[in-house]
Amino acid sequence: MKNVSKKTLRLVTSGVLIGLATVLSMIKVFSWPFGGSVTLFSMVPILVLGYMYGVRWGLLCGGVYGVLQMILGATMSQAFAGLSGWAILVMALLDYIVAYVVVGLCGMFKGKLKNDTVAFSLGAVVAILIRLFCHFLSGWIFWGSYAEWFFGEAFVNSFSSFVMSSFDGQALAALYSIVYNSLYMIPELIISVIGIIALMAVKPLRERIANGNKAF
Repeated sequence: MKNVSKKTLRLVTSGVLIGLATVLSMIKVFSWPFGGSVTLFSMVPILVLGYMYGVRWGLLCGGVYGVLQMILGATMSQAFAGLSGWAILVMALLDYIVAYVVVGLCGMFKGKLKNDTVAFSLGAVVAILIRLFCHFLSGWIFWGSYAEWFFGEAFVNSFSSFVMSSFDGQALAALYSIVYNSLYMIPELIISVIGIIALMAVKPLRERIANGNKAF
């Protein structure tokens, strides 16, 4: 009976945190005029689940959250506009399913480092960078044709001038994707780590997150 109550608690906690993450993903701290936005700690609830309940459960929760984000992206922002067939499938996998599943990897250093705050923060950094790589691949494959517009009109500065004069073809497309996605993902990473440090600074929360089901 005790084990059943722990499983129920885990399911309820996961449902609440996935719902919270979905709501937070709609709160934009900052939006770039050319696309991409920074949200209010939207990844932190999923990161918490990954660290609190372990990598496997985190991957599952990340996948559920990714499906919700895919539905919201398709219905609210027309994320798949201009794509068809296999392209929609591949983009859905890279930009939503895999990109959010990997967020659950944040618990990879749990038990390997003595300090839970450091282990959690480091795991979050690695997981979010892997997510960034997924978005980079998607942008390179599907949206590389926007590179000249991006560096020539949308993101004009000395760096973009250097890029336009030094790169072309697939190299330009790849550089466009990494710059575009980093402009919102790196701030997301920083905000997420700040959120993690703030949560872990509160002893009851730190003990609950560090111990998972063992706390009850």
